Amino acid sequence: MTKKTEKPSPEAKALSLFLMAYKTTSPAHKEKSKRINRLWSLVLKDELSRSDYLEEVQNTLTSYGGYSEVVEKTVRFYIEKSGEWTLQGDDKYCQDAKQIADKILNK
Repeated sequence: MTKKTEKPSPEAKALSLFLMAYKTTSPAHKEKSKRINRLWSLVLKDELSRSDYLEEVQNTLTSYGGYSEVVEKTVRFYIEKSGEWTLQGDDKYCQDAKQIADKILNK
């Protein structure tokens, strides 16, 4: 079995980090997190198409208010918990999260 080094989309990353943050406070979030992670592992093993995975991610994101809302809730969660936003990177999710973190921290 060959392991792919494919990276998830910014939307999938946003959803994953959101669910990771909130899974300690809600059993529903914990179950969604397990489901999304399991689906991603199926994509990596070519047992699920990437398009089916992205469709599931998009539907779940929509149920939580969409990409922007999920990113903001995640950033806010970590800032309230630790007082700062430390995730850095040059991908779309990290750039979007950094902009939101700057707005929250500068209020």
